[in-house]
Amino acid sequence: MTGIRVSHKARDPGPPAWDVILPSAQAHPVLEGSVVADWLVIGAGFAGLAAARRLRQLHPEAIIVLLEARRIAEGPVGRNSGFMIDLPHNLASDDYAGALEADRIQTAMNRSAISFARDAACEYEMGSEAFVVSGKTNAAASAKGMRHNLTYAKHLGTLGEDHELLDDRQMREICGSDYYRGGLYTPGTAMLQPALFARGMADGLVSQGVKVFENSPVVALQRSAGSWSAKTDIASVQSPRVILAVNGHVESFGFFKRRLMHICLYASMTRPLSEDEQRRLGGERLWAFTPADPMGTTARKIAGSGGTRIVVRNGFTWNPARSVDEAGLKTLGRAHEKTFRARFAMLGDVDMEHSWGGFLCLSRNNVAAFGEVDEGLFSACCQNGLGAARGTLSGMLAAEQASGNETDHLRYMLAQPQPGRLPPEPVASIGANAVMRWGEFRAGAEL
Repeated sequence: MTGIRVSHKARDPGPPAWDVILPSAQAHPVLEGSVVADWLVIGAGFAGLAAARRLRQLHPEAIIVLLEARRIAEGPVGRNSGFMIDLPHNLASDDYAGALEADRIQTAMNRSAISFARDAACEYEMGSEAFVVSGKTNAAASAKGMRHNLTYAKHLGTLGEDHELLDDRQMREICGSDYYRGGLYTPGTAMLQPALFARGMADGLVSQGVKVFENSPVVALQRSAGSWSAKTDIASVQSPRVILAVNGHVESFGFFKRRLMHICLYASMTRPLSEDEQRRLGGERLWAFTPADPMGTTARKIAGSGGTRIVVRNGFTWNPARSVDEAGLKTLGRAHEKTFRARFAMLGDVDMEHSWGGFLCLSRNNVAAFGEVDEGLFSACCQNGLGAARGTLSGMLAAEQASGNETDHLRYMLAQPQPGRLPPEPVASIGANAVMRWGEFRAGAEL
């Protein structure tokens, strides 16, 4: 008999703004009583939603249960910036690039995830606000950022990947601001309204017979007589096969202890821009910028059911306890105000309406916490800061592994090493904080 007590409840600072700006969603039920299933997926973020959909494709008649601790899109998926990136995007490097062959394989895997998500968006009739392959731009605000883009462009050329270097005039035409000196556009990234996408996935799965339960956090897992029992405070699910799709929260289930790094990344979103403010800003209706320096500022202009807004994201904190106090969040929110005004001085009277944080899970060696961790229990966790693409990929592949299907992508994933062990405390915290602060200092104008 195997017994697991979940040691930590998931929590995130601030509102899930992508969800808050949408009209209210119809609620999914809370788990009640004792339910028997063929498959159980724990966690309804990108990985869990993808796992449930792939299981439905592989097992059309099976009873599949998907449990979410909060409302759909209230957790990390509603705090994600919505970039489903196809190309190499290693946050630990200076310019996102890695080794050539590994980057080729990771690009192919990312694109399989994007294709899977595109098919879901089409099948579930989500619309382009939820999902569109529009590309994204690495925006450079300094000479250093320009050098990063040139280096990355050379790497992409060696990989045979389409890309276009942009000058300051082209960047101004895109975003309306003269803050940026140049950019590197790549066409393959899918842009999401992440909360709308997650809602659409959940509703689509329900229409195909998957049982989705919200506000049903698992507090214990126990295996007995060939089956797992996942218990909430008021109910339980019995299933022979379980997929854990909870990213860094997998450590609370007792797995990958001292192998995962928990980082909180922060963002803010303006109130809706008026028509006059949109004219003052100029530029294109929509755009999406990642920073040329990985420690810099991500920015997006969005438009849709929540209005036309600008989102900025920067600021990293090391949070092994996975908690952030409100004072810290307010400090980062004030920093975002400065970031926004430096780029968009013509919108000096526009305030930030929402500020929030979301937890990233990283490993020292940039690999997933993936595979069968106990009999019939599979992990699809640790997305290394790329939850939309790698989360979707991990969920798909966990469903494949649990179903006994062998694919090239799955074999590659299983051949990767385990996440590397972290140094002991306080060495890990001191080292991580020093690296992040130094990285932010070096980012300069890119921040």
